[in-house]
Amino acid sequence: MHAYMLIKINIYYMQENSEAVERRRNMEWVEQEEEELVVDGKVDWRGRRAVRNKHGGFTVAVLPLVMFAFENMATLSIAVNSVTYFNRTMHYVLSDAANMVTNYMGVSYILSILVALLADTWIGRCKSVLISAFFEFLGLALLTVQAHSKTLKPPLCNVLDPTAKCDKLAGSNQAFLYLGLYVLALGSAGVKASLPSHGADQFDEKHPKESVQMSTFFNGLLFAVCVGGTVSLTLFVYVEDHKGWDWGFGISTVAIFLGLLIFAFGIPLYRIHVLSETSAIIQIIQVYVAAIRNRNLQLPADPMELYEIEQDKEAALDLEYLPHRNIYRFLDKAAIQEAERGPWKVCRVTQVENAKVIASMVPIFLCTIIMTLCLAQLQTFSVQQGYTMDTRITNHFNIPPASLPIIPVLFLLIIIPLYDRICVPLLRKITGIPTGITHLQRIGVGLLLSSISMAIAAAIEVKRKNVARDNNMLDAAEPLPLSIFWLSFQYFVFGIADMFTYVGLLEFFYSEAPKALKSTSTCFLWCSMALGYFLSTIMVQIVNGATKNITASGGWLRGNNINRNHLNLFFLLLSVLSLINFFVYLVVSTRYQYRPQGPTASVTVTRRTIPMNENL
Repeated sequence: MHAYMLIKINIYYMQENSEAVERRRNMEWVEQEEEELVVDGKVDWRGRRAVRNKHGGFTVAVLPLVMFAFENMATLSIAVNSVTYFNRTMHYVLSDAANMVTNYMGVSYILSILVALLADTWIGRCKSVLISAFFEFLGLALLTVQAHSKTLKPPLCNVLDPTAKCDKLAGSNQAFLYLGLYVLALGSAGVKASLPSHGADQFDEKHPKESVQMSTFFNGLLFAVCVGGTVSLTLFVYVEDHKGWDWGFGISTVAIFLGLLIFAFGIPLYRIHVLSETSAIIQIIQVYVAAIRNRNLQLPADPMELYEIEQDKEAALDLEYLPHRNIYRFLDKAAIQEAERGPWKVCRVTQVENAKVIASMVPIFLCTIIMTLCLAQLQTFSVQQGYTMDTRITNHFNIPPASLPIIPVLFLLIIIPLYDRICVPLLRKITGIPTGITHLQRIGVGLLLSSISMAIAAAIEVKRKNVARDNNMLDAAEPLPLSIFWLSFQYFVFGIADMFTYVGLLEFFYSEAPKALKSTSTCFLWCSMALGYFLSTIMVQIVNGATKNITASGGWLRGNNINRNHLNLFFLLLSVLSLINFFVYLVVSTRYQYRPQGPTASVTVTRRTIPMNENL
């Protein structure tokens, strides 16, 4: 009997142990599954760890794309058409009006760097988009008020009449214009700085499927710009030209407000980047300071002797590890272990490698500035070319000159999905590169096309002036007997250049940058564009100054009569400069080394082995 009871008790405990083991296995399996679903370095809006199937992904990333479309819808018509507003309503001289636009665009893009640093370090990318969109809304509202109020504008006057003495905007009214314009610039800068990187944060670079989706997202950014641009260059420009600038600024204000609402709708669904406890940009500066301090120390023969902290499991969750690369060896002196300890005296190898990445991107960045210089001319002088030409489409409908960029935009709406869905997969099979071709190859194609675009612009301007001269219409106010669609060729080629270079730059800077500097790195593009717009202002002044005594108009681009200017020579000059820039870029890009990405290969870091992708 006792033996029978003992057997039953043993069987009972064996069952209990078996069930306990099974429960433990199930719990471990659930924990492992949950761990795989959790996205490292991302949280939700309440600060909880982001879950892959609940937060982020391409569906959620569509909301930032829609926001970007509304932002471009609100601002593109202002960029391409406000020269006319400043010239004919506010009575600025044509070259001054063009410089006002390029200065505004330049400030808008240069401020993006400041906002990006704040977004990466203190504010967060999601909050930065919300705050910036509010400032953009406020700036457009101020411009709407001024355009509507007669007391805030100079009296009506025809600036094209050489005998008219038009009062230029001045005093407090001029201050009001600049206030609205640069509040708008600040808001636009913040959206451009934070929105692309926040959208890219919805994807995991280390996840095979999501890394491909992220490339599609960056192509989607340009597609969103084109969708917003289509509405802006047609409806908004038509309203500005026919209903008045108060209505034009007003619908732009409504557009940015709708974009803000749509973006805010996705707040509970976003993956939000976790802010680092220390500023990543400060860590980059520390490398340069430490390298200078240690300049007299001898580099070890073996890079394994450079300083790096041990990579245990806990540290690996929060810290980034990169292998040593044999470039910019001077910066390696910041990681010499014999140096005196301290964050400004000795730095991790990973910290040094991040500084090398930023230094490597600078030459690429410098080679892209001149492309925006060319873009600025299409947004200013080419629009003024259009006002001298026949804008009729039918007997009862004329196309506004500022709407001419709609031609390449419509083309891009077709070619971007084809490129992403057909060309990229085909090229991927040939090259083995996830994006089809490398980012740098894509950028180079765009730079070459921008040079071709300016050469075409110069040829079309020669034709336009010949028509004016042959018909004795150099000083005529009526349109020339030449269709405005001749200008579409230069816009068409530059539109394709846009697709290659600007999207390639965004993806290049985001993928190459340290994870704590994603917003700041994408601002390399906006900073490049800012310097391009500022350079446009400087180029106009230099060209006018250099040709002041050799032209009857007092400079190639002087005065309000574009028929008497030498815009063709200016476009030709830009084409030659762009071609020279392209060859410089070829040298720079062939020397660039991509940083290691992802978790699939293995590299050694200071006597420890961590997963790492092979260099592309």
